[in-house]
Amino acid sequence: MAPYTLTYFPIKGRSGPLRILLADKEQQLKDVMVSREEWMRGEVFGQLPKFEDGDLVLYQSNTMLRHLGRKHAAYGKNDCEASLIDMMNDGVEDLRLKYIKLIYQEYETGKDAFIKDLPNHLKAFENVMAKNKTGFLVGDQISFADYNLFDLLLNLRVLSSSCLDPFPNLKSFVEKTSARPKIKALLESESFKKLPINGNGKQ
Repeated sequence: MAPYTLTYFPIKGRSGPLRILLADKEQQLKDVMVSREEWMRGEVFGQLPKFEDGDLVLYQSNTMLRHLGRKHAAYGKNDCEASLIDMMNDGVEDLRLKYIKLIYQEYETGKDAFIKDLPNHLKAFENVMAKNKTGFLVGDQISFADYNLFDLLLNLRVLSSSCLDPFPNLKSFVEKTSARPKIKALLESESFKKLPINGNGKQ
């Protein structure tokens, strides 16, 4: 029996970073795909994904990432690194929310402006990577914030294929993370590739 269960729509969406982290850490995941109609039955906070670790049931995708980070050595080596990882993940979330707003509310009217402004947001992560010099956001090992950033950058490259060209550290980060054997296998799997990025067909 899989140690973890994820209930979510049949999209990557908020589940992408979780899937990538679990694959890299060689953890099994049981998927429970639900339709919008099934979702309307009601969940805590009225949202998905829903994550189950034995008797523990979690909502809020960033809570899930932190939980898995603690369990699978992806939350830094000490309290200071953990706090910096939290800060980096909050930064990723800020950009992800802008991306989600574009996809679901402003795609037709705001896509060009979003892409034009994107370098201003990516520059901060590029600078962090350049300063850290390890290929990760914090410390010298991968964290849940790195998985979250990696997933978002994959999505942004679909939106704008050249968006990472001005940022050599981010481009290298994506290339090296994509090449990690378990992540590479996940990204190339049919089950992962068939999932659309978002729920409305826009990407």
